[in-house]
Amino acid sequence: MDPAARKSMLCPNCRKLISTDEPRCPHCGLKTPGSRIKNNPLTRGLGSGEQLVRSIIYANVAIFLFSLLIGGNLAGGGSLLGLLSPSTRGLAVLGATGTLMVRDVGWWTLISANYLHGGVLHILFNMMAFNQIAPLITRLYGTYRFFTIYTISGVGGFMVSYVSGIPITVGASAALCGLIGAAIYYGKSRGGLFGQAIYKQVGGWAMGILLFGFMIPQVNNSAHIGGMVFGGLCAYLLGYHEKKREDTTHRIFAGVCMVITLLVLLWAIIRGVVYLLGG
Repeated sequence: MDPAARKSMLCPNCRKLISTDEPRCPHCGLKTPGSRIKNNPLTRGLGSGEQLVRSIIYANVAIFLFSLLIGGNLAGGGSLLGLLSPSTRGLAVLGATGTLMVRDVGWWTLISANYLHGGVLHILFNMMAFNQIAPLITRLYGTYRFFTIYTISGVGGFMVSYVSGIPITVGASAALCGLIGAAIYYGKSRGGLFGQAIYKQVGGWAMGILLFGFMIPQVNNSAHIGGMVFGGLCAYLLGYHEKKREDTTHRIFAGVCMVITLLVLLWAIIRGVVYLLGG
């Protein structure tokens, strides 16, 4: 084997090919990327943005199918919107949120509700929109800041929904709107032709979402607005690549969000299994 090849590795942060003796990754700026501490499966991080985006989509789809298994209206009762829709009881077991759910089940539902959906069209539209905006945010902010923004925006959006008195609600759209809020902040903060283009395009999406929410009573517009506000605030506090490279603090924030999310989803699944077994 070529000696030079043995000294090559993938950066544990951005997953690009670099030399093992680099003092700092030339692509993402990570210090000492070849150290044993940073370059092992336990501390390697969240992987590439593309991998994380796919994982979030898979998690949403898997939990949606599980919610249908617990109980649902497969035929939709003649309504297209009701097609393949989980039962209210099933969503409640898995962690739907809102004033009733937070009171009776707990605050952990502010996270679990981001991975639940009320019907096949609901999850389809949310995941299609997520798949469009998420790769942009991972490029502008990095994988770690992306996941932190996504998680906190979802929680923040549902907190606003809770304060607004919404009794029960689910969906990834609060977190999705957080990504939109982060993109709007980036476009406005950066400026220039590229920043203005993002600001105008994503700002148009935001206006469309809000107008749709005001026209359709079933849409939780308070969660959408809250998600955008929290997304923009997170973006302001965390910064983006052109202002500041991702560092250890960003990795810690994302790691905490990841651990809490996994624990909450595991608890939701356990509750679902117990319910199915008649417990």
